[in-house]
Amino acid sequence: MKLPSAPFADPSRPPAPAPVKAAPSPGGWRLAPAIAGRLLTRQSFIELYGLPGYHQTLKWPRAEGFAATPRDFRPSDAEIGRALLGGRMMLSGVSMDLRSPEDPWNRPSPSRAFAVALHEFAWLPSLMLAGEKGAREAVRLTLGWHAVFSHWSPFSWQPDILARRVFNLACAARRMAAVANEADRALLADVLARQARQLLRPPGGLAENALQRTAAAVAGCALGGKAGASLRRRALNKLASALKHTVREDGAHASRSPQAGLDLLLDLLTLDDVLLQLAETPPPELALAIGRLTMGLRTLTLPDGRLAAFQGGGALDPALVAAARAHDEDDPGPMEGIGPGGYARVHTPLLTLIADAAPPATGPWSGSACAQTGAMEIICGRDRIVTNCGWTPRAHERQAMRLTPAGSTLCLGDGAMAQPLTGWKADLLGTRLVGPTIHVDAQHRAAEGAVWLEIEHDGWAPRYGLKHQRRLYLDQRLDELRAEERLYPSDGHKDAARPLAAPYAVRFHLEPGVQASLARDKRSILLRGASGRGWWFRSDAPDVDIEPSVHVADGLTRRSLQLVLRGSARTDAETRIRWKMSPAGASGEAG
Repeated sequence: MKLPSAPFADPSRPPAPAPVKAAPSPGGWRLAPAIAGRLLTRQSFIELYGLPGYHQTLKWPRAEGFAATPRDFRPSDAEIGRALLGGRMMLSGVSMDLRSPEDPWNRPSPSRAFAVALHEFAWLPSLMLAGEKGAREAVRLTLGWHAVFSHWSPFSWQPDILARRVFNLACAARRMAAVANEADRALLADVLARQARQLLRPPGGLAENALQRTAAAVAGCALGGKAGASLRRRALNKLASALKHTVREDGAHASRSPQAGLDLLLDLLTLDDVLLQLAETPPPELALAIGRLTMGLRTLTLPDGRLAAFQGGGALDPALVAAARAHDEDDPGPMEGIGPGGYARVHTPLLTLIADAAPPATGPWSGSACAQTGAMEIICGRDRIVTNCGWTPRAHERQAMRLTPAGSTLCLGDGAMAQPLTGWKADLLGTRLVGPTIHVDAQHRAAEGAVWLEIEHDGWAPRYGLKHQRRLYLDQRLDELRAEERLYPSDGHKDAARPLAAPYAVRFHLEPGVQASLARDKRSILLRGASGRGWWFRSDAPDVDIEPSVHVADGLTRRSLQLVLRGSARTDAETRIRWKMSPAGASGEAG
């Protein structure tokens, strides 16, 4: 499969938000140790893994068939499998015509996202739903991949793609072997064993270690004999330490991405289940991580059954979220107040609000982080009305959507609080988020019939000397949300030279499909979600408008709308912008 060097383009896709200036860089010297170390190790391992005989080092001990069938708890779409048998491969919203005995391995992929999903074997679970015919086609495609990519290559064998491929292949391999001849059965076991062993070799990234080691352990459970036992033992030993770094005590993933936590939880549930198939006791670290991630998932699942879309995580399909929660029989409900990962959740009978009340992850954990501290999502009944642009790593080429304007929060000037690495630094370290350290203070209070939430951060202080405080008050009797955005001078940045004033924009990105109508007073907007129920949004900002926006789901971009409150803030004085949301009356007219 050939990958073009230029970015993949989709002419039908809406344009990305306009590029903005990022906050001042924290200084290249902070990245110097990581860059130097990566330069040294990356080149060394590229040369090592690229040696002609390297693949032979992954051969022993020889795999001896299969011992178990790991269960992937993710729901699969049978239509994808049927389409593939009919000659069409559908991945990441793109399709490729493919008629047997053709295969996709020596053909250009229509997009980067398609290429990633193709080499992750994302098509395999759906194909296995097609019975014996699907299993035979899975064998053919897998051995076709092996014929082209059996030797290490930078794209197909990169750790994140390799981990998903090993996991998917491990879950299907025993059923594939049942329809294969003896030679192909032996080759399938060897293909899986070699790739799983590679997952346990350096250089493993801190942020990816848990997923990679889980995939290797699942493969070790699927493989039989000494090869399976040895791989399983090594992977479980390494996994214990990886989970300590990856899963926080409060139940959040160290990256703060709700989706990353859910993905890891699903993989751990598969590992736990297949260990029980083998009558082996799961290690205590596995049970502890499953319990913590389950606790976090309760709070990060919203009333529409999807996830909160923050920090490089998407909302996802409710069926996928439900699959990750199916084992949670003693669910006490979501945590109110400031909970897992620093996300604050408050509600009334009809309104649920969740806000990002912590700084973005840093260092190697920031590869999918977004500079959107204070951003929020608002669910009215089961209608997600206010959301964020929903960027995830699947939309790799759309890095601008990780910046502050793509979140439902306040933005000053033409800047962002931080920005992802680009160029050769990103090639070495990944697209880490870099910028000044952001300090966040969040407080939650509750009384009879009312809830208060305050989130304050200094992300704009280095450039403008201003702090942003978001004050939220929920009237639980009226199902009304009242809010105030407050900008005021920061004590620690009074002497720095800065402009006298800065334009501000408070954005509220709307879920695709939400209708927004500006009232005659030019300050009130009627919002309607999928249920048709109306909600009034009102503000005292100098300028209130409805503008185009975009929303990413599963790597695909859809058109949407955003409400934008604009004005100007002095950098030597306090500025306040008030707004509120309340149910519309039966007449649907403004009060």
